Amino acid sequence: MPKKSEITQFEISFTHSDAQALSASLVTECQFVCDNNNITITEKAQSIIDLRARWNSLMRGLIASEQALNATRGE
Repeated sequence: MPKKSEITQFEISFTHSDAQALSASLVTECQFVCDNNNITITEKAQSIIDLRARWNSLMRGLIASEQALNATRGE
């Protein structure tokens, strides 16, 4: 298990019907690949604490983007 002060990273992949639109919200946030309906995000940080903060920011951004997309569709 890495120590709190070690460089660490994560990679997450998911599928979404509006992957292209969601990926637009990631352009300034992280490295990602969007291929059709699949998004893969790779994030690296200087510590686990920093990586956790990056994770939280990314998830909040994705949730907000999905909610905005749903609102524009009347859901």
